[in-house]
Amino acid sequence: MAYETPCGEELSQRLSSVLEVVYLVFNEGYAAARGDDWLRPQLCDEALRMGRVLTAIAPHEPEAHGLLALMELNASRTVARTDAAGEPILLLDQNRALWDQFQIRRGMQALRRACELGGAGGFYALQAAIVACHAQAMTPGDTDWSRIAGFYAELMAAVRSPIIELNRAVAISMAEGPEVALTIVDRLVHEPGLKGYHLLPSVRGDLLYKLGRYEEARTAFEAAAALAGNRREHDLLRRRAAEAADAAMSS
Repeated sequence: MAYETPCGEELSQRLSSVLEVVYLVFNEGYAAARGDDWLRPQLCDEALRMGRVLTAIAPHEPEAHGLLALMELNASRTVARTDAAGEPILLLDQNRALWDQFQIRRGMQALRRACELGGAGGFYALQAAIVACHAQAMTPGDTDWSRIAGFYAELMAAVRSPIIELNRAVAISMAEGPEVALTIVDRLVHEPGLKGYHLLPSVRGDLLYKLGRYEEARTAFEAAAALAGNRREHDLLRRRAAEAADAAMSS
């Protein structure tokens, strides 16, 4: 039987599931949940390949372009995200001169196409818009964190998710200060959907550290390390716990 690309409503219904799978494949390559390596570039590359194929098959589907934009923009930072030993380098500490400007341009082009097709408020397009804010900032200090927080609020309105709310809290911490953000994070502590999610105590530890509450920060980082399934991320969180312990002794 010959393969036929579905059309119309059938294409849209099938495409949603396919986009979700590609999104998950990319995320596992971008920040591996398990194993010894934080990055798995081969998975990112394969997800990008599939994303480009999907925009060719469904050129008028905005979310296909939104997902491609999200992946291109995130992948543009790959070289800057780890050091020579493979250890993670956090966003604000990355050498932005290493970001792939050609890939950023491709991502921005895909995002513009998603918006032209009426998909600016789509799940993937909104995430791409957030990453675009980082891509367009020459330095960490140039980042429009208020705009990023606004995009997360739009995402929350479309998809109720405690993970999105946690990400919004991070943006708010940068825009309005850690104390405001900590209030939001503390409301998420008992969320069933975040039970066992290592980034919740990690974010909380970072906010506590910035507020000078170093002993509490140490406890939070240690809890995050215990939950982290990736060895590189576990080691990073243990280092942050040690830094908080040193700061507590010095204060």
